[in-house]
Amino acid sequence: MNESVALKHSGLGICSFIVSLASAVLMFALFVVAGVMESATPGGIDEKAPATVVLGLFIIGALMLELVALIFGIVTLFQKDRKKLFGILGVVFSGAVILLTLGLMVLGLSMG
Repeated sequence: MNESVALKHSGLGICSFIVSLASAVLMFALFVVAGVMESATPGGIDEKAPATVVLGLFIIGALMLELVALIFGIVTLFQKDRKKLFGILGVVFSGAVILLTLGLMVLGLSMG
C-alpha cells in the first residue's frame, strides 16, 4: 500500500522565517536611526558617544539573530519528511540581510 502522507512544515523552518523577517525589520530600523543620528549631528556621529555604542551593539545583535535564522534554515533543509518552504525562505532572507548589512558596513568604512 502506497499511501500519500501530507508533510508538515518544519518548526525550525517557520522559526527561521519569522526570525529572519523580524531581524530584517529591526536592522532596517537601526540603519534609519543611524542615518538620522548622522545627519542630525554636526560633523557626523561621535563614535565614542554612549548612544552610538548602544546602536552598534544592537546592529551586531540583529546580525547575530540573522545568523541564527540562517543556521535554522540550513538545518531545515536537511530534515526528512518535512516541507522545506519556510526553511528556504529563511535562508534566502537571512542570507540577503547579512550580505546587505556587511556590504553597507564595508561601504561605510571605505567612505570615512
